[in-house]
Amino acid sequence: MSANRSCLCSANCEIDCTRFNELKDKYKMTKFTDFGLNASLLRAIKEGGYEDTTPIQKQAIPAVLNGKDMIAIAQTGTGKTAAFSLPLIQKLLAGEGKRTARSARALILAPTRELALQISENISAFSKYLHLKTAEVYGGASANLQIRAMAAGVDILIATPGRLLDLMTQKHIILDKAEFLVLDEADRMLDMGFIRDIQKIIARLPSSRQTLLFSATMPTSVEKLANSILRNPLRIEIAPAATTAEKVTQHVLMVPKDQKRALLAHVLEDKNLSRVLIFTRTKHGANKVARQLNTIGVPSDAIHGNKSQNARQKALETFRAGGIRALVATDIAARGIDVDGVTHVINFELPNEPESYVHRIGRTARAGAAGASLSFCDPEERALLKSIEKSIRQPVPVLADHPFHLEAINTHPAEKADRVRGEKGKTGGAGDGRRRNGNKARRPHAAASSKQAANPQARPNKPRRNRNRNRGAQQVAA
Repeated sequence: MSANRSCLCSANCEIDCTRFNELKDKYKMTKFTDFGLNASLLRAIKEGGYEDTTPIQKQAIPAVLNGKDMIAIAQTGTGKTAAFSLPLIQKLLAGEGKRTARSARALILAPTRELALQISENISAFSKYLHLKTAEVYGGASANLQIRAMAAGVDILIATPGRLLDLMTQKHIILDKAEFLVLDEADRMLDMGFIRDIQKIIARLPSSRQTLLFSATMPTSVEKLANSILRNPLRIEIAPAATTAEKVTQHVLMVPKDQKRALLAHVLEDKNLSRVLIFTRTKHGANKVARQLNTIGVPSDAIHGNKSQNARQKALETFRAGGIRALVATDIAARGIDVDGVTHVINFELPNEPESYVHRIGRTARAGAAGASLSFCDPEERALLKSIEKSIRQPVPVLADHPFHLEAINTHPAEKADRVRGEKGKTGGAGDGRRRNGNKARRPHAAASSKQAANPQARPNKPRRNRNRNRGAQQVAA
């Protein structure tokens, strides 16, 4: 065992990093007071109601304190923000007050302004008894105000990639002295097309920085990015990628597409759905659902990319305070909605990307609470449901106890194929009507074959085409 017992996995430590999980269990770091954090920081943590660490915090905080680059994968709602912000604040205290004009000592990148603001709120709460200065840079707000906020320099900058790159290009922000880089929800940033912006930003950061990458999922594209920007990173994976929170009760409701709004009204008759987050694929769809709910007496609002920043924040705060019962959102807002007490998540439309399903339903069952998700699935979305079930490695139970249940899409494709084969074996026929139609579609020459059998002189299509090609060749030769 190394004499340097405070160092669990730094580059100069004699302890093999592969034994990190064994060591963190041995040191029993289950409370925030176990990490040797600043007294003022611990005071703020305690006032926030936090005492025991979550699994991701237990593993990540000591590693960050010891200077390791890191890839951390954990379910949504497990405390990832505190896992990187607390050790980051602690390390920044070593150079408190040493700021450079237009620069930041630590940069945190997030995919959406909602998530950026959420991270900023958490960091402000943790550092309220300290003298650290933070700033936010994101689209949809005044660039001039953000430029002024950065003029004297800050300790922590929380930003979205697009607006940050714009201000860096205009020389309003210079990050050549940044000591730390955090990428939060990196998979979502890549989904939103930020890869080039991220690469341009990273190219302007010092290579000696400490880099942390946090996310709930880790697709191949993020793995490649991590390998290109991290140095010998420690990988922490609390739950397998794309695993849904254990305390979320999941159900899928099979329903015709034109009956979804009626089903939504029916579901919301249950008063146990007291604080509901509803997801749609499009901005127009979110507005439409919110209007319908208000019409039937369910106080609602919508949040999406076309809304102004003030309107989005107002809707979120009203939802958080209980002023509205339902908030309708698009996927772009899914990562930035951190509201306690969300009882249900309703997928009015299934997401195109399976990973988005994980993040959507992760908005409930947060901080140890229980929650439920209801997904409306019409026949056109059956393939999306199959992709989701493959991604989360489990079937989503079907809830048939509603007046709009559509039995025709209740069976999984494999089960349906087995049933068709069984019926064919019993009757000697071709199975159900859909299967027979499918066979017709796959045999476009069936009718022609019958005619040829009746008239042996009739030529099939393929020889006729060959004959035409031969005739063309003979004409060219002539």
